[in-house]
Amino acid sequence: MRKKNFAVILSGCGHQDGAEIHEATLTLWAIHKNGADFQCYAPDIKQHHVLNHITGQEMSEKRNVLIESARIARGKIAALATFAPDSADGLVIPGGFGAAKNLSSYAFDGAQCTVNPDVTTAIKAMHAAGKPIGALCIAPVILAKVLGNVTLTIGQDQGTADNLAAMGARHQPTMQGEIAIDWERKIVSTPCYMLNSRVDQIGEGADNLIKAMLEMMV
Repeated sequence: MRKKNFAVILSGCGHQDGAEIHEATLTLWAIHKNGADFQCYAPDIKQHHVLNHITGQEMSEKRNVLIESARIARGKIAALATFAPDSADGLVIPGGFGAAKNLSSYAFDGAQCTVNPDVTTAIKAMHAAGKPIGALCIAPVILAKVLGNVTLTIGQDQGTADNLAAMGARHQPTMQGEIAIDWERKIVSTPCYMLNSRVDQIGEGADNLIKAMLEMMV
C-alpha cells in the first residue's frame, strides 16, 4: 500500500519572523511516526523582516522565505509555486509569525488580511479535491481567510477568535495538545504556542492533528 504523502508549507525559520521550528519539526516527526511521508514547500518571496530572536529587535538584513525554510527541511524543499495537488494526500501549515507575516498579512491587517497567492492556490486546490488540510498555532487564520466557513481553533485567545468569526469561520476553544476537527470540510487545527505550551505538548498536538488527517484520507 502506498504511503500517504503530506505537503508541508513553511514560512521561514524562527517563530518571530518565520515558521515556528518546534511546530514544524514535530509535524514532520508526527508524519513519519504515523507511517506517512512529506514534502516541504515555501513561497519563493522576500521575508517581511528579520528579527533578532534574543532581543526581538528588527535587523538590517533581508532574507528569502524559501531559503530560510530550507534550514528546517534540510535542503529538501520546493518552491510553493511548483506544488501539484495530485502529489499530496494532505496539506499542513505549521505556525509561527511567518504564517502571519510572510504567508499572509494577518499580523498587520487582522481580519482584513491578504494571503500569498501561491498559498491560496494550494489551499483551494486541496480543498476542492476533498483532501484534508491541517493548521497549527496562528496558521488557522489563513484557512479562515481563504475558505471562510470552517471550524477552527487558535486555543483560548478571544481577539483572534473574533477575527476568525469576522472572516466567516467558527472558533472551537481548545487546550494544549487538543485539536479541533471539521469533519465535513476535512480541516484539523491545534493551538500549539497560541497557548503557554511545553515542547511535548506541541508534539502531542501535532501527532493528534496528523492522526486525524490520516483518518480523513480514503
